[in-house]
Amino acid sequence: MNPITPTPPIAAAPLAITQHTLVSALGHGRDATFAALQAGRTGLAPRQFETAAIDSWLGVVEGSENIAWRDDLANYDCRNNRLAELALRCDGFDAAVQDAARRWGSHRIGVFLGTSTSSILQTEVAYRHRDPETGALPDSLHYGETHDTASVARYVRAALGLQGPAFVVSTACSSSAKVYASAQRLIALGLIDAAVVGGVDSLCMTTLYGFRALELTSPDICRPWDAGRSGLSIGEAAAFALLERDAAQPMGWLLGAGESSDGHHMSSPHPEGAGAVMAMRAALAQAGLQPQQVDYLNLHGTGTPGNDAAEDRAVGAVFGTTLPCSSTKGYTGHTLGAAGGVEASIALLALQHGLAPAGLNLRTQDPALHSHILREPLRRPLQVVASNSFGFGGSNACLVFGAVS
Repeated sequence: MNPITPTPPIAAAPLAITQHTLVSALGHGRDATFAALQAGRTGLAPRQFETAAIDSWLGVVEGSENIAWRDDLANYDCRNNRLAELALRCDGFDAAVQDAARRWGSHRIGVFLGTSTSSILQTEVAYRHRDPETGALPDSLHYGETHDTASVARYVRAALGLQGPAFVVSTACSSSAKVYASAQRLIALGLIDAAVVGGVDSLCMTTLYGFRALELTSPDICRPWDAGRSGLSIGEAAAFALLERDAAQPMGWLLGAGESSDGHHMSSPHPEGAGAVMAMRAALAQAGLQPQQVDYLNLHGTGTPGNDAAEDRAVGAVFGTTLPCSSTKGYTGHTLGAAGGVEASIALLALQHGLAPAGLNLRTQDPALHSHILREPLRRPLQVVASNSFGFGGSNACLVFGAVS
């Protein structure tokens, strides 16, 4: 393993999560998501998206084109921000934020979101409509409000009428897990009292053809931990949570957040999961917990041969081989920069309902992988759930959540 031993973080006070929501290929909101998890029903399908035909299963969110868009936010109109708006309207999330703004002040609520591609699709479509003589892009393209990485935080901040600090983290697939740690730090420093966190990522040609060029997509539905796994299924999603310094009726607790960057390779994980181990141990240390106190682990679990093998070694080094685990990417697809936020919401649903979802599409577990993958849902009270998110370039994050007593 990596010989570097980081200084353990100081245990942090639990941070209240007062609302959360998500949209994905499973549907809109918490109820639709939990119903699919409980039934073992995937949202993936073999289909095309827009003009892309990559012979793969995709997780596409339906309904974004039907949203009535605000005139004052017209320049922000794009698929990525429409996914964000779908989620803001689910589960009373926007109303919960407005209530928090009345209590704390809109300038005391931050917006910290993750994304990997933002709305590259908007620019891809614009390129098809360049001026044939000059090559100029059409005036209808508003780059700063759609394609720019920061655009989704700008949009959500404006849509919710917030005035606190806002930024986007773009560290590939760890992005929307890392924003939980960002919000935790800023609240602890007293700079804000609450934060909207999460992530949004929408499908686009760059993502679909890019992952195919890396030979990471599979023509079959993704099969995390399966002996015959051959790649990932790409999805899109939006997920948000509201974190607050103090709350009378929280929905759950953020107990710990761990981050690391091993920088092993641009697109391949450290083969022994060195950075992943550091992130998981840091999250446990901040939560003041021992590994055996975790009841369930939501794996990053992309279904690619190298990623699953590296994570399996890392999980074994921290938790051993008895902790119940599963990857939920067989349900939603790999939602890239939104994955950490989506799986944080799934972790909170597991705590709320006492149900850890089974890993889908697992026919025969790879005999070289030793994690305890759930073949059926685990139905029992859960007190502590952890969630892993790992990204290109060796960016790693682990979040630990606790149930409400």
